[in-house]
Amino acid sequence: MSVGEDNVSSVKRQLTQLFEISLRETVPGEPDVVPLVDSCSEKSGVKHGDYQCNNAMVLWAKIKGKQTGFRGPPAVGQRVSLGATIRLLPRNLEPTSSNPEKETASPLAEAIMKNLPPSEIIESCSVAGPGFVNVVLSKNWIAQSLHRMLIDGIDTWAPRLPLKRAVVDFSSPNIAKEMHVGHLRSTIIGDTLARMLEFSHVEVLRRNHVGDWGTQFGMLIEFLFEKFPNPEEVNEAAIGDLQAFYKASKLRFDSDSEFKLRAQQAVVRLQGGEIRYRNAWKQICEISRTEFHRVYERLGVQLEEKGESFYNPYIPSVLEQLGNKGLIEESEGARVIFVDGVKIPLIVVKSDGGYNYASTDLTALWYRLNEEKAEWIIYVTDVGQQQHFDMVFKAAKRAGWLLADDSLYPKATHVGFGLVLGEDGKRFRTRNTEVVRLVDLLDEAKSRSKTAVLERDAAKDWPEEEVDKTSEAVGYGAVKYADLKNNRLSNYTFNFDQMLNDKGNTAVYLLYAHARICSIIRKSGKDIEQVKKNGKIVLDHDGERALGLHLVQFSEVVEQACTNLLPSTLCEYLYDLSDIFTKKFYSNCQVIGSPEETSRLLLCEATATVMRKCFYLLGIEPVYKI
Repeated sequence: MSVGEDNVSSVKRQLTQLFEISLRETVPGEPDVVPLVDSCSEKSGVKHGDYQCNNAMVLWAKIKGKQTGFRGPPAVGQRVSLGATIRLLPRNLEPTSSNPEKETASPLAEAIMKNLPPSEIIESCSVAGPGFVNVVLSKNWIAQSLHRMLIDGIDTWAPRLPLKRAVVDFSSPNIAKEMHVGHLRSTIIGDTLARMLEFSHVEVLRRNHVGDWGTQFGMLIEFLFEKFPNPEEVNEAAIGDLQAFYKASKLRFDSDSEFKLRAQQAVVRLQGGEIRYRNAWKQICEISRTEFHRVYERLGVQLEEKGESFYNPYIPSVLEQLGNKGLIEESEGARVIFVDGVKIPLIVVKSDGGYNYASTDLTALWYRLNEEKAEWIIYVTDVGQQQHFDMVFKAAKRAGWLLADDSLYPKATHVGFGLVLGEDGKRFRTRNTEVVRLVDLLDEAKSRSKTAVLERDAAKDWPEEEVDKTSEAVGYGAVKYADLKNNRLSNYTFNFDQMLNDKGNTAVYLLYAHARICSIIRKSGKDIEQVKKNGKIVLDHDGERALGLHLVQFSEVVEQACTNLLPSTLCEYLYDLSDIFTKKFYSNCQVIGSPEETSRLLLCEATATVMRKCFYLLGIEPVYKI
């Protein structure tokens, strides 16, 4: 086996290994040079290869004039042909170019290219421009990689990240308040990040940091006691709409001073651990959890709840640690931590002695690092909380919990996202200015999807169960994809008509594209498992090769999406895959009845397999029939 074929899943990683060897050979006096390898994009309009190494220009600026064996290009050295090998022999160390400003790194790039070790991955290399080393992959190697994936399973293409355990903190609704469209982005983005990390061999602790503690519970508990003097009568059916219950208790709290006093006393009793108040608190939390679970079940999201109340007992000892390290100071009656770059301090104990979000978030971070041994803690909230988390992370760095270098583990990252907007460009709300309940939004997505499904002739004979299942897959998938395809930092406009359009970059288009590929395989009448065992993939047509190349880049795309915490990267890859399949492969390469039928059926199966894994990572159920 030659270098670069050690079953590393990512093409980019394998090429990086090859260029690492070449760079050590080419510039031995420059240790620790990191290969700069990336795929070449056709979107620029010019493409000289499949991948490109861009080290030569950076290195040339660094080494020219040094005693390295390389000096002033273009006449770097005398070329001597040794069979199929070209070696660069150093000249003297005086400038040889009459115009040094026109010197390029091309000869250095040629040396890097010639020093690449043998590998079945590479078909050819060339040097272009001021020193780009372009690599064309072997089509035979691409074909073999695809076939191995079909035999061994797509999990063999999972990237390996340099960590073992991560916490993803997402969704995090407040108890006694219904989930609304504002929770949609955190839930969808957080679930996809967790799925991508899990696929990449990382153990993910999916944390739902619900708001289940605080002064509002005194108000809710006291109102509960008024409405239900007998605790045994308290249940979801009796309380009814929990959101309405919350609003009624808030109205009472704001308008009745005696009720307000009792509510404040109830908070003290709850925090003091009185059984009656604790039980009432548990009842309210349980009713909320039931509501949350219904939404999570529809979205196919798994979460483990560890709310604010879980960390409450740990707060005093964590603050004591921070105090002992000299981080906590007194300021206007409160206890605070000052951090660099921010004028206002992080308040960790309020002037009345109470705790707040900062005390809880610092404690949760300490717990996740020290008790749960997480190496990467990821918080998925709206961009409005960026400064808060930035201050918490800076305080943790001052305490020595996190490293100063954010590229090293353990680390904490805030994953911010923009707003969901309505057609008017303002926050997405109902006509009476209420926030949109998430359950209502999902109901409408399914209903609209069902209408569209039933309009298709093929679906008219489907059993109700199949119509229902497809409507959910398409409707919920449309909502998720419309969110995830955007850069998460951007605001996006919520529009059902656009989401459910079966043309363009939508989940509907992609799900139907997958279903069409499955239909091609079914119509062939072949047992695809037998074809996998006995067939062979050949990439002689340009459309076949373009599709194969895009498929083998799946692993590095997932790795990039994980590293940058950007699900939109995976969405772009998936849409491009569907586009390449349709426009370059299927439009030009007949599948059924062609001499290449076996190979092309395997390409169809490979495409469907990768699409299904993309759907899974995005939390979308695939559709097999349309």
